[in-house]
Amino acid sequence: MKITGTIEFPDPKSRKSAARILKALSPDNLRSMESEISDERVAVRFHSEKIGSLLATVDDFLMNVKIGEGVEQTLGKEK
Repeated sequence: MKITGTIEFPDPKSRKSAARILKALSPDNLRSMESEISDERVAVRFHSEKIGSLLATVDDFLMNVKIGEGVEQTLGKEK
């Protein structure tokens, strides 16, 4: 059985930031995840056969997004 989950960034301001971060993280994307970046939608879909693997992938992804968000905020303060 395949388990799937999606993280979507619905707010226009968060979409812009999320799109930049997702582009930066894309070299690390696994085969078990797909990113969708458009003007209307920024989302990441995860899939796995095992719930533990899915949770570990999502956890790693969210940690990387948090780091990217911190970098973006720090760079914004330096302007």
